[in-house]
Amino acid sequence: MKKFWKNNQKIIKFVFFLFIVWQIFLFVLNFASPFINIPRREGYNYVELKPFSPKFLWNRANFDGIHYLDISRKGYGIYQQAFFPMYPNLIKLFNPFFLGRDLLSGIFISNISFLVLLFLFYKLVIVDYKESEAKKILIIFLIFPLSFFFGMVYTESLFLMLVLGSFYAARRNKWLWAGILGGLASYTRFVGIFLFPALLYEWYSYGVKDGKRDVGKLMSIFLVPLGLLNYIRFLWEKYGDPFMFMHVLPFYGSERSSGKIILLYQVFWRYLKMILTTKMDPLYIVVWLELFISVLFLALILLSFKKGIRTSYLIFSTFAYLSPTLSGTFSSLPRYVLILFPCFMYLGLIKNKLFKNFVYAIFGIGFIIFAIMFFQGYWVA
Repeated sequence: MKKFWKNNQKIIKFVFFLFIVWQIFLFVLNFASPFINIPRREGYNYVELKPFSPKFLWNRANFDGIHYLDISRKGYGIYQQAFFPMYPNLIKLFNPFFLGRDLLSGIFISNISFLVLLFLFYKLVIVDYKESEAKKILIIFLIFPLSFFFGMVYTESLFLMLVLGSFYAARRNKWLWAGILGGLASYTRFVGIFLFPALLYEWYSYGVKDGKRDVGKLMSIFLVPLGLLNYIRFLWEKYGDPFMFMHVLPFYGSERSSGKIILLYQVFWRYLKMILTTKMDPLYIVVWLELFISVLFLALILLSFKKGIRTSYLIFSTFAYLSPTLSGTFSSLPRYVLILFPCFMYLGLIKNKLFKNFVYAIFGIGFIIFAIMFFQGYWVA
């Protein structure tokens, strides 16, 4: 432990400072949101019954957070199979430490995971880039308009922590850990399965560099699908439908399709028709956000390939970007792109100060607006 602290002291202090500032900003927005001229919407806001947790934390479990807490208490209910088991299981595991206050358990897991993922992100970046660039990447990552979800009762922080840990272990040539963390990631979210082809490419590239390929290390990568396969087994045994996590998606609105694949250009066309044929309405700000984010991150993925950001990272990110769109919608994509870490690497590596300051300003304003909307009960992703 002393050696770890000595080797990482500066990184830990920097990451912890960013984390605390980010948390303070989030709390300020939380307390200020009722006083902003945005009427509170009811319907998908978390309301605690008993035992009571602090009321100012309730809105950290709005929308999907309600489902995760419900699953941790009672197991899967109707149509909740879209939510993978790892996160609610952890909430249940840590629940006794918070005297039955599962909301506090969920917030704890999300925020500790976020702190660890910031450290891992920094460490992963400096494998290939300078520490000064790692700091810029983390800052732009933290002020992204939807980054507040990392502090909510959602899977984003836990999942990305596992993904970054898996890649970092692979880069350190610790393939068993890469496989274990990858397996946990695929038990947390479906897109965790895309670590499998990404790590296969990483293993292959190591062989090209060293002139040999260790088959034992290759076998570790086959641990990645086990998380998803375990959930498929559970669904098959309990419900007789191994792919129920996909089949229940249409019940969550957004005109999702579970019976056929919708190609990306078709989804773009659908959104253009929505924008061109509907009257301007404040509720349609989310439609605009989804379209903007989908275009932005498609461009960032392509630019990251051109920039030469590590191919294995981009294999994972490309599949993780495309897979939600196959259901015919960009709904939730502004949140899903939080795990596309190479895109934030690209943004942080941009040298033009004027452009970078512009991005900081737009992202910061967006963070304030969408965090307040979420706290007030508006769906943003």
